[in-house]
Amino acid sequence: MAFDADLALERLSLRRRLILWRIVAVAMFACGLLAISGRGIWGARGDGRDHLVRLRIDGVVGSDTTDTLALIRRARSNPAVKGMLLDINTPGGAVTGGETLHDAIAEFARQKPVAVSMGSLAASAGYMIAVPAQRLFAHHSTLTGSIGVIMQAPDVSGLLDKVGVRVDQLVSGPMKGQPSAVQPLSPQGREMLQGVIADLYDMFVTMVAQGRHLPREKVLELADGRPYTGAQALSLGLVDQIGGEEEAKEWLIRTLHLSETVDVEDMKPRPSFHLDWMRHLLGSVMGIVAESDRLDGLFRPGGDLDGAVAIWKP
Repeated sequence: MAFDADLALERLSLRRRLILWRIVAVAMFACGLLAISGRGIWGARGDGRDHLVRLRIDGVVGSDTTDTLALIRRARSNPAVKGMLLDINTPGGAVTGGETLHDAIAEFARQKPVAVSMGSLAASAGYMIAVPAQRLFAHHSTLTGSIGVIMQAPDVSGLLDKVGVRVDQLVSGPMKGQPSAVQPLSPQGREMLQGVIADLYDMFVTMVAQGRHLPREKVLELADGRPYTGAQALSLGLVDQIGGEEEAKEWLIRTLHLSETVDVEDMKPRPSFHLDWMRHLLGSVMGIVAESDRLDGLFRPGGDLDGAVAIWKP
């Protein structure tokens, strides 16, 4: 029995050392790969030739847009970048994320033209991001618009009462605990939060009115939260033309008097790719592929939706 215990301890020690060496090997390999590919990060063109850039906004818009904002600023300051293709396929997301991207696109568009190509969805915060562009293209089947803001406050106090759980909530003021998942929303809290939503909604309407050069009264008529098809949006002045990325590119070429063979360079935040790749590689080498998603907190910044959201929900 003592021999078996010693053997088991020895095997455990060997396994730990093997895992440690695997981690060291992966780290050294990843650092070497980053050093080799560092010069290939987007924006390091050395030929200086005129070209267009393409920025894709896919999936739900999160609150943290730092990497994308850096890409937009870099393209704006590069004299070889003559314009931007902005591909949008999103139901929307965080209002703050939509606002920061809207402002960055607006700043870019004041210096260089932007053409938007909408995918199946360019709604709510996705439409907010699109409106500063000079030309908006949508497919007939695109769902866009959905101009509005939503804030949800779950209330499980009824369930807690049924199971006999009571939560005391101590607050510094009557509005501090509003909304709360463990207590019903008070009339005063509802009025306060409705004021927050109204202020954000006013900001959204102003963005659309300014970006689309529409009277504010008309935007208010359209901004009841409903989505519009591309064809409907065209007739209402929310987009400029039916088409996709190819039509958007052709418009930029004509506007800028560029060659039809002009290069289009994708704007990609390369570090995010490497971190994601390293996370999966580390999980694979350590033999914990099924558990590797638990490493998300170490290798990937959070993309949760914080605060109010502008999103279309079917």
